[in-house]
Amino acid sequence: MTNDRGARIVTITDRNDAKQDTDGDLEVHHRTCPLCEATCGLEITTRGQQVVRIRGDRDNAFSQGFICPKGSSLKQLHEDPDRLRAPLIRRGNDPATATWEEVSWPEAFAEVERGLTAVLDAHGRDAVALYFGNPSAHTLAGVLYNRTIVKALGSRNLYSASTVDQMPKHVSSGLMFGNPLLIPVPDLDRTDYLLMLGANPWESNGSLCTAPDFPGRVKAIQARGGKVVVVDPRRSRTAEEADEHVAIRPGADAHLLVAMANVLVAEGLVELGALADQVVGLDDACAAVAPFTPEAVAPLCGVDADIIRRLAREVAAAPSAAIYGRIGTHTVEFGTLASWAVDLLSALTGNLDRPGGAMFPLAAHDRASRKGPGRGFALGRHHSRVKGFPEVKGEFPVAALAGEIETAGEGQVKALITVAGNPVMSTPNAGRLDAALGQLDFMVSVDIYLNETTRRANVVLPAPSPLERSEYALAFYSLAVHNFADWSPPLFEPTGPSEHDVLAKLSLIVSGLGSEADTAGIDEMMITGVLQGAMKAADSPIADRSLDELVSQLRGHSAIDKVVDAMIRTGPYGDWFGAVPDGLSIAALEANPHGIDLGPLQPRIPDALRTTSGKVELAPEPILGDLQRLEDALSRHVNGDLVLVGRRHLRSNNSWMHNVNVLVKGKERCTLQVHPDDAANLGLTDGGNAQVASRVGKVVAPVEVTDAIRPGVVSLPHGWGHDLPGAQLGVARAHAGVNSNVLTDEDQIDPLSGNAVLNGIPVTVAPA
Repeated sequence: MTNDRGARIVTITDRNDAKQDTDGDLEVHHRTCPLCEATCGLEITTRGQQVVRIRGDRDNAFSQGFICPKGSSLKQLHEDPDRLRAPLIRRGNDPATATWEEVSWPEAFAEVERGLTAVLDAHGRDAVALYFGNPSAHTLAGVLYNRTIVKALGSRNLYSASTVDQMPKHVSSGLMFGNPLLIPVPDLDRTDYLLMLGANPWESNGSLCTAPDFPGRVKAIQARGGKVVVVDPRRSRTAEEADEHVAIRPGADAHLLVAMANVLVAEGLVELGALADQVVGLDDACAAVAPFTPEAVAPLCGVDADIIRRLAREVAAAPSAAIYGRIGTHTVEFGTLASWAVDLLSALTGNLDRPGGAMFPLAAHDRASRKGPGRGFALGRHHSRVKGFPEVKGEFPVAALAGEIETAGEGQVKALITVAGNPVMSTPNAGRLDAALGQLDFMVSVDIYLNETTRRANVVLPAPSPLERSEYALAFYSLAVHNFADWSPPLFEPTGPSEHDVLAKLSLIVSGLGSEADTAGIDEMMITGVLQGAMKAADSPIADRSLDELVSQLRGHSAIDKVVDAMIRTGPYGDWFGAVPDGLSIAALEANPHGIDLGPLQPRIPDALRTTSGKVELAPEPILGDLQRLEDALSRHVNGDLVLVGRRHLRSNNSWMHNVNVLVKGKERCTLQVHPDDAANLGLTDGGNAQVASRVGKVVAPVEVTDAIRPGVVSLPHGWGHDLPGAQLGVARAHAGVNSNVLTDEDQIDPLSGNAVLNGIPVTVAPA
């Protein structure tokens, strides 16, 4: 039996549930977990406005019941008393002594209009900066409506978490494939050989690779006779489960990968397979890797030349091989080169765009492929004011933001809008940025918490709970290891405006239309933009249809659902408003609450490419130019100094979830991991405290002595340090830890992508 919202009404006889069954029927809902990139299906049992139980959806076509501790904590996140339910205005300048006043939404928007308009009128549009945090990618509103603020504001000062995370992959994909969002993922379910570098999916659940139960998929590779190799300075949980662990020196992944390409060329193992007629630059790429022999890179990598040579031969000999490089390969000084080398190796061994190799997903909302060359991808269309950093995908490196606030002159950042971000915790030299935020004339934040960053805001606008919005993993189904789609309506009605309404209102304010303007105009613009693009597409089945007629057929619980419905209905599996019988729509997805299996990944080259040549560019000029920097590094003397790396934990996702008690209780996780040999040399003891210092800062952390990390390397997890005055995170403060980004250096970035160097930081360590 179902109710009028499509939820299943059930009777639960489990003893614990029965004790609570005193008021109303229990209902079972199915939706996607929004807390990491794995997109696991959840089965959520509710009674009225209360969540009774959360478990994995065993009938979900993609995740098949898998769930991690984060997914089961959605109830606690939804009910967290520290989560903001109403807008706040700060009274006072010092976060330690300021008070916060709850106000109505009209009052809050009026205050935002007053503060931002004053800066825009006095200093111009570049004086207002935007920062979008990682959680923006986990909401429909963040993915779709953040761009309306960008367009309405027209400021060059755009920043995001991408430049402390994944920008190297966007750059290499843009240069090689013509589209920075066309990112190949490992075909985990069909590969015979998996090489992972800088990735720990046993803890992270995967990233830039959407794969529910990533560990189970890896174990399946081994069960069918395949091999799994993990390259990581730490013997992570993933490395422990692998067939082989290669303990590389931090930051040397690009050297290792390029040396493997050198072996393929030198030993005649290059075999492009079906890609042979779809690439350009093969000779240039082969010539470019010539200096990087295994013997030349081995001292820098800390990996024997024989092992490098064997790994290259194994990738070439495997029936199929997938290479997956993630955050450990991106947040280093050669991040873009490492990202390029991953895909170069796939191409040289015939594993790019083939089953079992690296493939391009085709999501339900993706635009149909256009045949022929595209516009390509450009870097550095303009440069930052203070340090001259080139823009990438319209963004400047977030490592530059503090300097843009501090440095006087035309274009100085005087105001900041943050959406779902905590850059005080996640960006280099965090203390400097925190102090710089205190110099702003005005700041507004869209966030569910008063955290280490939003405590600096003049106005905080809360977004709804994850259970009060529709779910469709727009950012992640384009990165999925199997084509899949599902959609779910809000579980509960939000107590305030939806997140997309809040973002639309900010767009209207910065465009000059004011805080009282109707957001319906933004919604209409979003919907008609999707439909008009589909109507103009080649061979469009709806080219002769009326726009008003198409709009009238859209379905969903809100305007943003109608945007998604338009995207899905005109996507590669869509019903095209009746022109394709049995095609997809939101109505079809709502009728299938466990999701719809759209099949395994299929080859998409050349149609998916947007390069000017219409082919895969194996040797883009910016990459070839940066290889000289990689070659120069071969002459470095590795003197044994300590370097710092980060690490992940299954119960964390950056700094988001440390205010949920079930995710932070138990053994302390914010520890400094040190190898026993280093501990003995430094006089450190397990459980004692150590001071860790870099060029820009120092912290004191408890020591964890472990042989799971290679000598010469120490590790602190990312996202901790919840002890700043004014933040209102009661649980997180009780488990504060230390902020590793107090130690990272804002002057150290990957020059092609602007990505911060967060791993391989030189440090000194001593007993505290």
